[in-house]
Amino acid sequence: MTAAESGMATLQYVVAIACSLVMFVMLVNVVVDLYARGAVRAAVDEGVRAAAPIDASPAECAARAKDVLDDLVGGRIRAGVQITCAEGADETTARAEVRLRSWLGLIPDWSFTLTGTAVKERDR
Repeated sequence: MTAAESGMATLQYVVAIACSLVMFVMLVNVVVDLYARGAVRAAVDEGVRAAAPIDASPAECAARAKDVLDDLVGGRIRAGVQITCAEGADETTARAEVRLRSWLGLIPDWSFTLTGTAVKERDR
């Protein structure tokens, strides 16, 4: 090896490590987004369950969904979630509009909607 070639292995190593770290951060971002999707799904489900009793209101659905979501996620993830509850004749529906922001500009933000429905209890 000549003196002119002696520093190339270090530069290649640094570039390879940098690329590996970027890929690792992107992978962790996807895992966190999948966790957040599960947390929102759980919040929506708990919200409609809370509104299933005959004397329950959509406000109880929204409050329960908010409580569950606050327990499971926070910060930037929580700020990107909007949950609304509505009551029909025989059912209660909770809808979550979610936008999960990417940590890096290399992958796009993830936006999706989750809906949960529960049949209202009836008087016998």
